[in-house]
Amino acid sequence: MSQRPRQPAEYRRQARTHEELPKQRTDAGEGPTGPPGPDRGGTALVAHTLTTNDGQTDAGPASGAARTPFPAVRQLIGWFRASAVARGIASDILLVAIAVADVWLVFPSKAQTYNVVLSFVACAGVLIRRKWPFLAVLVTVPGFVAGWATVASIITLATLAKRRQMHWLTWIGTALVFTGGYVLWPLEDYFELTWRGHFNRAIDGLIYAGGSMAVGLLIAMRQELTARIAQVAASRSREIKLREQTVRAAERARLAREMHDVVSHQVTLIAMQAGALQMSATDEEARKAATTIRELSTHTLEELRNLVGVLRSGTEDETQPGLDELNSLTSEFDMPVTVAMEGVPEHLPARVSQAAYRTVQEALTNVRKHAVGAGASVRVVGGPDTLLVEVRNDRPRMRPSGLPSGGHGLLGLRERTGLLGGTFHAGPTPDGGFRVEATYPLAT
Repeated sequence: MSQRPRQPAEYRRQARTHEELPKQRTDAGEGPTGPPGPDRGGTALVAHTLTTNDGQTDAGPASGAARTPFPAVRQLIGWFRASAVARGIASDILLVAIAVADVWLVFPSKAQTYNVVLSFVACAGVLIRRKWPFLAVLVTVPGFVAGWATVASIITLATLAKRRQMHWLTWIGTALVFTGGYVLWPLEDYFELTWRGHFNRAIDGLIYAGGSMAVGLLIAMRQELTARIAQVAASRSREIKLREQTVRAAERARLAREMHDVVSHQVTLIAMQAGALQMSATDEEARKAATTIRELSTHTLEELRNLVGVLRSGTEDETQPGLDELNSLTSEFDMPVTVAMEGVPEHLPARVSQAAYRTVQEALTNVRKHAVGAGASVRVVGGPDTLLVEVRNDRPRMRPSGLPSGGHGLLGLRERTGLLGGTFHAGPTPDGGFRVEATYPLAT
């Protein structure tokens, strides 16, 4: 008798039997900002430059992308990770290639044409599994029953289970894949199986269908768990922020009480004593000095009340002075000050305008303390995206006034500039003077 040629199902079974299946932020050195000693002639507050920039934290070799020596490759990897479309296309190509390889390595050279066609059609069905997972299962099952598209059926059923989970379509797809693993093609071979053969075929069908469904459900459960963890993390982050706001509010209230009880009381006494001196003084110079002291004390009290209100409410103070009051500020200093404003936008962000005002105020105060008799110049230049504030003073003509200094003025300006994302420089000039320069971004 002539031996009957092997059918696709027999080749598939033989193949399963014999094959082995990773800013820094660089801060400039910060020395003391108090008045210089006599050996420097009292020309400047500090002898170094403070610089503030938006730094980036160097993550080091923590990620694989960071260890890549080629910037173009690192950029390509970053784009691929950030693009869901690119990842989806890459996964489709990979899975189709695996399904095609599964068919190509198993089917015999004398296979029937319809067996090969159904098998490769099933491989193509992997491409539609994202949009129509149940239809993809229907396309791949004929290639599984009458061909060798085992992997294609497993992939589409796993996708269906991930998308639909315990939906009735998932159970139908599982039953179809089980049928593909249980039924032997051609059917006359199936009916010739013994009870042991049917039992083995049923186990194969359960492994294919049950394993695929379990993988899909596991992926869906993992995604759901990840989403829940993200929600818990977001909820915890909101809780921490609320707790921090409560702590800040309590601290602001405490500072407001201290400022009101101590500073406001002392400034009020200064204003009252200056008023009494203004009324009783017979010398015109003394009366003029008392008037100036009283006006400055009154102005300080007004700003202090505004600041106390801000501390109590925790909101931005829109009443703080800005660049529109720069001329009145320079007139308060008993020294020659020139002001030049170039290209300043008509409407500045409130925080930028207030920060520029405080920069000029602090710089001129330091000039009066540490560069007695020197003249000063203020220059404010507006650009397309930034605002430059520069204050210069000449070489002092007298010894320092000896006024107390906490040494925190320039550091405070540096921190204020950094919070707004700008840059800050301060240091002596070649002619023996001092220069303070701050640049603020207008998009804040």
